[in-house]
Amino acid sequence: MTEAPILEIRNLTKTFGPVLALSEVKFELFRGEIHALCGENGAGKSTLMNMIAGLLQPDDGEIVVDGQRVSIASPAAAQSLGIALVHQEIALCQDATVAENIYMAAINRRRMPLMNYQKLYCDAQRVMDLLAPIPVRTRVADLSISNQQLVEIAKALTLDCKVLMLDEPTAALTESEARRLFAIVRGLKQRGISIVYISHRMAEIFSLCDRITIFRDGRYVATDPIEAVSPDDVVRKMVGREITQLYPDKLLPQEKPGRAILCVEGLADGKRFADVDIEVREGEILGVGGLIGAGRSEIAQTICGIRAAVAGTIALNGSPLNIRHYRDAVDAGLVYLSEDRKGSGLFLDMPIAANIAALDLGRLTGRLGLLDRRAEAQQASCLTRRLGVRMAGVEAAVSTLSGGNQQKVAIAKQLSISPKVIIMDEPTRGIDVGAKVEIHRLLRQLASQGVGIIVISSELPELIGLCDRVMVVREGKIAGELGADELSEEAIILLASGVQQTSTQQEEAKNVA
Repeated sequence: MTEAPILEIRNLTKTFGPVLALSEVKFELFRGEIHALCGENGAGKSTLMNMIAGLLQPDDGEIVVDGQRVSIASPAAAQSLGIALVHQEIALCQDATVAENIYMAAINRRRMPLMNYQKLYCDAQRVMDLLAPIPVRTRVADLSISNQQLVEIAKALTLDCKVLMLDEPTAALTESEARRLFAIVRGLKQRGISIVYISHRMAEIFSLCDRITIFRDGRYVATDPIEAVSPDDVVRKMVGREITQLYPDKLLPQEKPGRAILCVEGLADGKRFADVDIEVREGEILGVGGLIGAGRSEIAQTICGIRAAVAGTIALNGSPLNIRHYRDAVDAGLVYLSEDRKGSGLFLDMPIAANIAALDLGRLTGRLGLLDRRAEAQQASCLTRRLGVRMAGVEAAVSTLSGGNQQKVAIAKQLSISPKVIIMDEPTRGIDVGAKVEIHRLLRQLASQGVGIIVISSELPELIGLCDRVMVVREGKIAGELGADELSEEAIILLASGVQQTSTQQEEAKNVA
C-alpha cells in the first residue's frame, strides 16, 4: 500500500427524507488493498457504495480519487474514474445474452454501424472463463441466480477499473464458485486494483481482507488491520452489544419431535427431480442442503404449486392436499419464501404495508369489499416491529430499504397469514449477523409453536447450527438425511457431491447385499 489513498471519503452525509442514512462518515482505500466494509443492514454500506458509483449524490462531504476531489454525477462518470460496482442485487438485462451484458457499456459507446459478434463472443468467453464455464451466447434469463451473479462480476472485470466495489459478491455462490472468486480477487490485488469488499460472512473477511471498517446506524465506528481484531470484536462493534449465542437451542436428545405436519411422498416434476419424500414434524426445523442446481428450490416450489407436479402426494396435518396453484397452498396455510426477493418475492415500488398484505387481501377486506387500510397498516406495523425492520414507515416503498430489510419484509409477508408450514429458501442471504440471530430465534419460536419449518440454505454453518435434521439433495434425488448427531460440514459436502452415504444408507446397502 502507498501512503496516499486511491479513494478517500471525508465527512460524507446522506439523508432520505427524515431518515439519516449516513452522517459524516469517513473511509480510506489504498492501492492494492482489499478493504472490508461491515455493518448491520441499514448501517449505510450500500448507500456509500452507491454514492461512490454515481448512483446517488451526497448532501455534504467530499469524495477524493487519486488526491483530487471529484463530483461523481453518474455511473458513467464513476467508470471514467476507474470505479466499478458489483451490486448485491442482480442488475442484468434478462433478455440479452451473457456476452451482450458483459460488454453492455462498450456496445453503448461504439460508433460502428455493424457489430462484430464473433469478436464479442470470443472476448466475453475469455473473461467469463476466469470465473466459470458459462456459454456467453446464453440468454441471461435462462441462467440460475448464482450464475447471473458471476456474470455481474465478469462485467465489472472488463472495465479498466482502479477501484472495484463488491457488495455481498458470494451471497448466491456455491463454495467452489466462491473460492474461485477469492482467487480472482487476490489476483486483482496483485495487479494493484483496490477492492472494497462488503460481506456479512466473517470467514471470508478474515481470509481475504487487509483492513476492516465498521459502520453502525449510518455512522463511522472504527478502522482496524484485520490481524488486530477478532470476529467477536467485529460483531460487537457492528451491533453495539455482545452476541453470545448465534443459534437458538435445538431439540434436546431426549426430546422427540411431535406429530407429522407435512408429509410429501413420491413427488416428481418430470424434469428436475423425482421420487422425493419429505416429512416435517412439530417442534423441529428441517434443513435442506445440496449444491446450487441440485433441485432444492424446484422441490420446494413444486410442493407449493409454483411448479407443476407429475407424481406424488402431499398431506398437511394428515389431510391430503390438491395443490394446483400457489393460491391453493396459501389457502391451506403452506407458504414459500423465494431466494430471489427482488424478482419474485416483493413488489419493490409498492409500500411495505401493501407488500406484507399481498398474500391474502381477503383477510383485510371489509363488508363492502374495500381494503381496510387501517388494518393493513396495523398488521404491517406489528410484523415489522417483530422483525426489527428499519424504515421510515410502513407506507415507504420497499425499494427504499436496504437488502436485509427487504428480506425481513419478505418474511413478514409470509407470517401475515399465520401459516402452518413455511418453506424458506435462503432466508438469511445478505442479512447481517444481528438480524440473522433474530430470524433464527423467530424460526425456532415458530417451530415450538407448532409451525412446520423447512430451511433451504447454502450456508453450511446455518444448516448445522439451526436445523434438527438436514436432508441433502443431489441431482434431483434425496442423497441422504443427517440427524443431529451426524451433522458436520464434511458430512453434508460428501453427500452433496455423491462421495459418501449416510450410516443409515450404508446399513441398508449391507442388508440388501
